[in-house]
Amino acid sequence: MTQQKILNSIRSALIIDDENDICFLLSNILKKNDLKVSCVNSLAEGIASLKLHEPCVLFLDNYVKNEHAGTKIIMVTAHDTPDDRKNALQRGANFFIAKPFTVDQIKNALQNI
Repeated sequence: MTQQKILNSIRSALIIDDENDICFLLSNILKKNDLKVSCVNSLAEGIASLKLHEPCVLFLDNYVKNEHAGTKIIMVTAHDTPDDRKNALQRGANFFIAKPFTVDQIKNALQNI
C-alpha cells in the first residue's frame, strides 16, 4: 500500500495538546493529508470528545490509557527519555514522537500505525 493510500485510510484525528501552536501545526499537517481533525486543549476535553466519537488516530501530549480499541495513539511530547518512550508504548501508545517534530515524522507515524 502506498503512503498516500495509508494516509487516506485514516479518516479522522483528535489532537489533545495544551499548546495552541502544536494543535495548529498538527492540524495543518493532517488536513493537508485529507484527515478530518478536531483539537482540544485539555485532557478533560479530550476524554469528553472521545466519549462522543471515536477518531481513527489520537495525537496526545499527556498520556491517557487507551480504552478505545479502534483508536491508534501517537504520543507527541517533549518528555523524551528512554523511560518515557517505554512507558508510553507499554501503556498503549502505538507510536512515540518527541517535540520538536518534523512533517516527515508525523507522516511516518501515520504510515506505521
